[in-house]
Amino acid sequence: MEKIKRLEATEKAIELIKILSDKFGDLMFYQAGGCCEGTQPQCFEKGGFYLRYGDVCIGTLQGFEFWVDKDLFEYWKHAHFTLDVTDGIGAGGFSLETPYGKTFKVNYRLFTEEEVQNLEEIRLNE
Repeated sequence: MEKIKRLEATEKAIELIKILSDKFGDLMFYQAGGCCEGTQPQCFEKGGFYLRYGDVCIGTLQGFEFWVDKDLFEYWKHAHFTLDVTDGIGAGGFSLETPYGKTFKVNYRLFTEEEVQNLEEIRLNE
């Protein structure tokens, strides 16, 4: 039985990821559990953000890792993440999509009981 992904992306998000990777090369995503911009997923050049011990990689998009703050993961571990894009600039603009007038966002849905039994493995930053 195929494992259930914890992470997917909309076509709009995939298109923007391709634009950013063409310009910047390898990317990484990070979503913190803090206030303001910290709750938005951020896109960086790979290695452009230092992971903390215990942060969680929930999957990849276009081959690029998507990391979540360990405390945020604990809160959202029973939810599926769908990366999407909206027009406008987030609260601070550190993410690579900001100059394009775009902001990544995540839409969540809770896993069903059946899905929880068959989720893809996570990877911890150790």
